[in-house]
Parts: sequence; C-alpha cells; structure tokens
Amino acid sequence: MTSLNQDLQDKLKRLTVFEKLIGVNLAVYVLSLLLKLLFKTDLFWFEMPSTFGNFITQPWSIISYGFIHYDFWHFFFNMIWLYFIGGMFTNLFSTKMGLNIYFMGIISGGALFLLAYTVFPDVFHSPSRLVGASAAIRAILIFLCAYMPSTEVRFFTFNIKLWYIGAAIVVFDVLGVLAGVKDPLVGNAGGNLAHLGGAALGYFYAKQLLKGTDIGKGFEGYMDVVASWFKKSKKTPLKTVHKKKTGKVAGFSEEEFNQFNKQKKIDLILDKISKSGYDSLTKAEKEFLFKAGK
Repeated sequence: MTSLNQDLQDKLKRLTVFEKLIGVNLAVYVLSLLLKLLFKTDLFWFEMPSTFGNFITQPWSIISYGFIHYDFWHFFFNMIWLYFIGGMFTNLFSTKMGLNIYFMGIISGGALFLLAYTVFPDVFHSPSRLVGASAAIRAILIFLCAYMPSTEVRFFTFNIKLWYIGAAIVVFDVLGVLAGVKDPLVGNAGGNLAHLGGAALGYFYAKQLLKGTDIGKGFEGYMDVVASWFKKSKKTPLKTVHKKKTGKVAGFSEEEFNQFNKQKKIDLILDKISKSGYDSLTKAEKEFLFKAGK
C-alpha cells in the first residue's frame, strides 16, 4: 500500500499545470452531477451572470464560471482541447505564464460577456448565464497562433500553419455570436462572446511578449499572494541563518544573470520555431525547451 501511495504521489508531482487544471475541472463537474442528482440544484452562485446588478453580488463568478460544466460533451471537448494545447504550451513556455494566460483569458471572456449583455440587453436576449473553460482555452490557443504563426502542425494527412487555425476559429466564433443574436435556440451568443474575449487576450498577450513586454507580470504577483495563503510557513524559532554573500555579474546577481541567459536562449529557439517550425529544432534544443517549460 505504501508503494502504491508513493507511486500515486510521484505521478501527481509529474503532472503539468494544465493536467492539474483538468483535474480541478473534473472535480467540479462531478460535484455538479452529485448536486443535481441528490439535491436537484446546480452551482448557480458560481455561474457568470449577464447583468451588472447580479454580478456585484457574486464578483467571484468572473473566475469561478470557468470551472463549471453541466453538459458532458461541453466538458469533454474542452478538456481534450486543454490537454493537447496545454501540452504544446508547456514544451515552449513557463508554467507561470500558462497560468497567467489561462486565468486572464477567463476574466477577459467573462468581462466581454458581461459588457455586451449589459450594454445591449435586447440584442443578446438578456438575462443569461455563462459557464465553461472555453475562454481560457481560446486564450492559450490564440496566444500560440499569434506568437508563432508560421509554425505548422499536423492536421490529418497534411500540415497547416497555426495562424490559419486561429483565424478559422475566430471566424466561427463570430458566426456563432451572430447566430445566437438571431435565434438563441440555434446559436450560443454568450458563449461565443466569451470565446472572443479570451482570444483577444491571447492575441494581445502574444504581440506584447514579442515586443519584450510580459503583460501578465502584474497579474502573476496577485496569484503569488493568493498561493502564499495556502503554503505552510517554513520559519523555525531560535535558528540563526548565515547567508552567503553572492557575487555580482555585470551588476546583476548570479541568479539574475543565469535567468537572463536562459530566457535569451528560449527566445532564440522560439524565433527559430516561428521561422522554420518545431521540427527544425535539434534534439538538444527540444530537451532544453521541455525542461524550461517544467
């Protein structure tokens, strides 16, 4: 039993951040099923409302809605997308950046949904509710498409550039909004609006990152504060710690200097991917990206 527990712990430690997010979504999905089955209710207070009056009574819904799925196929396809796109992302970029884009995508999708339904309630047939992780997944996908548009991926029997995929998905989402406005029973205007909000965030994030600006740094700080609430303090009483002085390299600490060199190497490899595709990388470069993504 001890060996089995250890194996499970080791496997959980090796999960990527996106695989862990899939686990959280699965747990919430199972909870929603149990609530429906046992108490004939749902997670209403965690859904995203379409009116500002209702939103101010449940402001947490700007994030919580992104973890709620009631329909099996909605949940299944979102998690399949997240698994494959997340795997591609973690081979190229850091875990923290992935979380930034994911949660900022949820917030952007919810914000566009709320804005559109509040300003144009008759057009979008308000009131309504929003659930699902689609906005976050769109943000990750469109980020990849905008950051390295010329990279080709295998699609059945032929290769296709990422920017073609991104453009097609955005067009379908726009058509989905128009169909939902015309007939709510035919299209899902609210859901597709959230998709577009997430896509816009992913596109803007990528374009700014290409210019050398990580727009998620400020948001990352808030996430670190929240995460620190759940960490045990490592302080021990009556313990004296003698810190070793670190040398400076070109005005930077050794750690800062190493991090700078590492990021430059990542940028050069990503530039190579953008121009020639992922398959052009050497084995050493692929291994370096994989380790950096971890």
